[in-house]
Amino acid sequence: MTAVTPDEVLASYAASRRFSLGRPRNLMLFAEDQRLLFLRALAVDDPVTALWSLDLSTGEERLLADPLALLGRAAEQIPAAELRRRERLRESARGIVAYSTDRRGRTAVFALSGRLFACDLATGEAREVPAAGPCVDPQIDPTGAAVGYLDDGALRVVGLDGTPIAELGDDDPDVSYGAAEFAAAEELGRHHGFWWSPDGRQLLVAKVDTGEVTSCWLGDPAYNEQAPLRQRYPRAGTPNALVRLVLARLDGPAADVAGAPDERLPYLESVSWEQGHGPTLALLARDHHLAEIRTVDPVSGQTTLVHADTDPAWLQLMPGTPRWLPDGRLLRSAICEDTYRLFAGDQPVTPAGLQVCGVISVGARTVFRATTEATEQHLYALDHATGEIERLTPEPGVHGGVAAGDLLAVTSETLDSDGVAVRVYRGKRLLATTGSLPREPAFAPEVTLLRAGERELRTAVILPRDGLRPPGPLPVLMAPYGGPSQQVLKARRLFSEPQWLADQGFAVVVADGRGSPGRGPAWERAFHLDVATPALDDQVAALESVMARHPGELDAARVGIRGWSFGGYLSALAVLRRPDVFHAAVAGAPVSDWRYYDAAATERYLGHPDLRPEVYQRTSLLPLASGLRRPLLLIHGLADDNVHPRHALLLSAELLAASRQHEVLMLPGVTHMVWQPPVIAGMLRAQAGFFRRWLSPGG
Repeated sequence: MTAVTPDEVLASYAASRRFSLGRPRNLMLFAEDQRLLFLRALAVDDPVTALWSLDLSTGEERLLADPLALLGRAAEQIPAAELRRRERLRESARGIVAYSTDRRGRTAVFALSGRLFACDLATGEAREVPAAGPCVDPQIDPTGAAVGYLDDGALRVVGLDGTPIAELGDDDPDVSYGAAEFAAAEELGRHHGFWWSPDGRQLLVAKVDTGEVTSCWLGDPAYNEQAPLRQRYPRAGTPNALVRLVLARLDGPAADVAGAPDERLPYLESVSWEQGHGPTLALLARDHHLAEIRTVDPVSGQTTLVHADTDPAWLQLMPGTPRWLPDGRLLRSAICEDTYRLFAGDQPVTPAGLQVCGVISVGARTVFRATTEATEQHLYALDHATGEIERLTPEPGVHGGVAAGDLLAVTSETLDSDGVAVRVYRGKRLLATTGSLPREPAFAPEVTLLRAGERELRTAVILPRDGLRPPGPLPVLMAPYGGPSQQVLKARRLFSEPQWLADQGFAVVVADGRGSPGRGPAWERAFHLDVATPALDDQVAALESVMARHPGELDAARVGIRGWSFGGYLSALAVLRRPDVFHAAVAGAPVSDWRYYDAAATERYLGHPDLRPEVYQRTSLLPLASGLRRPLLLIHGLADDNVHPRHALLLSAELLAASRQHEVLMLPGVTHMVWQPPVIAGMLRAQAGFFRRWLSPGG
């Protein structure tokens, strides 16, 4: 592999938006036409994403819809509602970033520059469909006759020729139809707010009222001629959006769904509407201790309880569930023997110790993602007739996929390869392949995975590459997320940024502690009522274990820590609580006080602030500010609507009040996901410079 300089790596990394462009994604399979659909950028450094197909009989790729051609190479104009939707999805690309197809895969619809387009998947002909107002989140009905889309709080339905069919709207600006509210999109994994019936004659629609939700304002001093943006943000302890469901017939009046969601179960986690069944709802209590699965009668709107679960800590939905099996049993997930398991009816159908992460497809054979080792994710197939389970992906790595009929498309990432490989199988026979676009300069992180300490913390150690290592013991950079997310997986893309930092003259250590997925419910629930202590203790334990494995190579007197979001919170916590271990920190977009973060996530872990004020007090950074005695750099985007910039500003104010020296880097126009290539590169250079200044010999 060609050697490249750290500057070349950083330029490539930033331009490709962290090596995320050029990867096939949003896969859909159609067995009848032997076709795989996917989205992929036009180049590895081009953020414009197009719609492609792969002919499974010939292996030929075809560009179906080119956004540049469809817009006549005019600049894309993205509606504000679509930008907000993409922020919740952490979608930084442009062009076609989502699409919807009918059941048979004849037509795909998508929004582009606020306009509605339809593409004939057989001919590749794409055309604009006349639509009123800016089009957001279009969804074609399963029969392919009509399209629903969002427009300024209303849900509109049109034919494929643009003929208006139906509309749901309200004069109240706080009421919208068909959109996912903030809590659902940011924390519950639900990004749609309307669902078609299998026959295309009805829609189940979420009616969202944000009138009682607390307002916060986002204004950028760099562009102070623009009015601040008002955002309805449901902070911990304050009212959530009020979500109700409406059954709308295309040929008749709409009817309300009775009692679901309601005050007892306000969170609508998921909706599915499968052939032969009415809508199936997964509902969650505000305290996350009770969840119910209910079906809706599509005629009367009455709901029927199918199953209920309780948990003294919290409950959360497994992606792809609940679903109905062909024999009429409900496939759902539940905790049993410290394992996330699948149940068919009341019987477990996956074994203890196999942690199920999500369901890919349901049928006589159910395909699901699961793991017995936290650094890997694999695909498995469950034969419901025999009860046998087969692992489908032998290679160590992170695997996912989609299925249709007897076809399975497997996506794979490993430590030994760049990008994503896609392989399509019928049974054991490989039909066709595709993958990420090749990128230059070539760059392969050098990663050592280990199990650190008595808790066997999954940990990655990244040292400077050959020729870039300075003499003497290396200063150490811990680079955790630390919360309910995994960073230590056998996927090369996760270690590009740590390798660049290591090449600046550091040993970089990434450790997944308690609270991270992949190791079972008890491991995750160590966060219950205290997100601070377990996370910090595990970073210290991982550091100590790595130091013991590298005697004389690493310098325990020069340890820094850096992170973003929860990782930013953990980094600031580290120098405030454990200055004996951590000597400098960069805290990016940190939560400084959990009372100001959103209710759906915060109350899951910490409870309601009115009922648990002591929990919020002991996990807040603000009371610790006066004790800072290590260098701290705070970084925050001024357009961050997830962790509002008030968090960094409040912490800075407390530090100033206590005369504690620190540094602040505010990023104009930058949101929580930080997608702009110059900002990605500039932020990393600033962090490397900060740590060199404070952790270099004699610094």
